[in-house]
Amino acid sequence: MAELKNRLRADLTAALKGQEKIRLGTLRMALAAVTKEEVAGTEARELTDDEVLKVLAREVRKRKEASEAFAGAGRAEQAQLELDEAEVLNEYLPKQLDDAEITALVEQAIAEVATQLGEAPGQRQMGQVMKAASAKVAGRADAGRVAGIVKAKLAG
Repeated sequence: MAELKNRLRADLTAALKGQEKIRLGTLRMALAAVTKEEVAGTEARELTDDEVLKVLAREVRKRKEASEAFAGAGRAEQAQLELDEAEVLNEYLPKQLDDAEITALVEQAIAEVATQLGEAPGQRQMGQVMKAASAKVAGRADAGRVAGIVKAKLAG
């Protein structure tokens, strides 16, 4: 069984006992999203820790988008609640990489693709470079940030 899922359940119990409303609601939502993912498809299955991390990352992204929408609509209180929920979920995600770390991993990925192709990759090989870079980043950075750095490196 996924250790991360067990940790979420244990933290949910602690939040319930500690009467931490935001944390409690956030963890319930996260576990519901994990369960939904487990029963999606043709047959139910147990998610691995990596799959649970992907679900949590998706939920963080949803919270950030919702926060921006609420802020744009002038609902600052609701926007802050969404950010607070994202903050709770971020505790379960791996430390995010900074731009310098992402750039170093992208350069490694470009070198690997260049070795496979026998030449320096260009814009046409962006998909191959992104695949290699995404494997190296492994959920520690937003795909949009990685794509921006890959695009800049391949263009320049």
